[in-house]
Amino acid sequence: MARDFGLIADLIRIHAQQRPHSPALQDGKSALTYVELDALMDRVAVALQRDGLRAGDAVAICATPSVPYAAVFLGALRAGVAVAPLAPGSTPASLVRMMEDADARWLFTDASAAEVVGSARPGGIPRIALDGSQAGRALDDWLAPAGSRPDPVELQPASPFNIIYSSGTTGEPKGIVQGHGMRWSHVKRGAGYGYGPDTVTLLSTPLYSNTTLVVFFPTIAFGGCVILMPKFDAAGYLALAQRHHVTHTMLVPVQYQRLMAHAAFDAHDLSSFRFKFSTSAPFNAALKADVLARWPGGLIEFYGMTEGGGTCILEAHLHPTKLHTVGRPAEGSDIRLIDEAGQEVAAGEDGEVVGSSAGMMVGYHRQPEKTREAEWFSPEGKRFIRTGDIGRFDDEGFLTLFDRKKDMVISGGFNIYPSDLEAALRAHAAVADVAVVGVPSEQWGETPVAFVVRRAGDTTDADTLLQWANAQLGKTQRLAALRLIDDLPRSAIGKVLKRELRDLHARG
Repeated sequence: MARDFGLIADLIRIHAQQRPHSPALQDGKSALTYVELDALMDRVAVALQRDGLRAGDAVAICATPSVPYAAVFLGALRAGVAVAPLAPGSTPASLVRMMEDADARWLFTDASAAEVVGSARPGGIPRIALDGSQAGRALDDWLAPAGSRPDPVELQPASPFNIIYSSGTTGEPKGIVQGHGMRWSHVKRGAGYGYGPDTVTLLSTPLYSNTTLVVFFPTIAFGGCVILMPKFDAAGYLALAQRHHVTHTMLVPVQYQRLMAHAAFDAHDLSSFRFKFSTSAPFNAALKADVLARWPGGLIEFYGMTEGGGTCILEAHLHPTKLHTVGRPAEGSDIRLIDEAGQEVAAGEDGEVVGSSAGMMVGYHRQPEKTREAEWFSPEGKRFIRTGDIGRFDDEGFLTLFDRKKDMVISGGFNIYPSDLEAALRAHAAVADVAVVGVPSEQWGETPVAFVVRRAGDTTDADTLLQWANAQLGKTQRLAALRLIDDLPRSAIGKVLKRELRDLHARG
């Protein structure tokens, strides 16, 4: 860990030699110790090399999180083969585009993705079924014989580790190529968060998401055990956490919301927790405060991009007066704010967040123009990644985020941050969840509209909520409409899909 660069696959080999029978992976159906994981990784790596794949080639995985999924991912890394983990919820057309973009040589899948994979019919790409289903050739039949050892490969920090696709459900997918050096920086950061051989990490977010991987890989690198939960539900999560004496977890804010609202939350023994992490979506201050008050262990919020660049970290348990922020720049992260002209803003002013660090994507796969659009270079020539988020630093260096630049509403020439309006609505006792989007307006150019989920059993009507909210807001912020819905549309990692809300409004 003291090295500037190393390989996660090599660390697994060391754990297998030093603590062969320590648990590495569990999923409710199967489990592997480190010596078993190491041997299975070898069999995967040898099979890929036997089939003609070389370092820098790619395979795709489209499946539910499982022990075989994780073992194939890690085995491919041992062969120097990059992994493109894809969402089973993708449309068939998107799945084809992503596999073609990655130039995936093999597709590893399972029954959960059989329908989309079958509809996609990716031409000429052979399929391996991770679960023994009819989704493809059985994994056991494809693997190299037990005891096989792969040819060694030479890898550099820029060698592709994985390709994460940023828009696998709508729009043109962009493949974010993360190098082995970027993943190593995530592992080294884990040294400060109590990872070790006694770590038990419970993960209930998908393995195609960087949200999950930034905790999965440090756990494995430090010799801990990862418990994979194929699908999140609050009751099941709490039962697993108590039964396995879980020490670490990564959850997105909507999962924290559902857990804290669960009637049996306080009845569970969660005293084993050391650290809980969150990222991916806005995490409101009141929910953070509730987690701190009722759930043992530290609470860490990461703010950053899958593309990398800078990271901000909020150690919420150490800074309870800064829960409205996403923390301060992490060690080694250079975070700056720029205006529309690409100039750094003065202290105390709002600007787009850009970041630079050792953990940065190589680029968007085969899309150099998109890569250039995502980059900003400082006057001294230093490369930064643009986030598209608007923020402001306070006088102690903590970053407050306002909104995505693309989600900001410009109404009558005034900038309106949807997050401000959402925060106002959350103060009403009837509101369980809310999202505000900008919609076209002939009079103002754009105008804000709110979509509200009421608390269970509440009967407050939309007009009452609208009038109450507008009485709290400034004249230029007032909502044009408020609509009650049962649930906000969200991605698998909890991000509100505001494009779908705009479409819903347009349909009336």
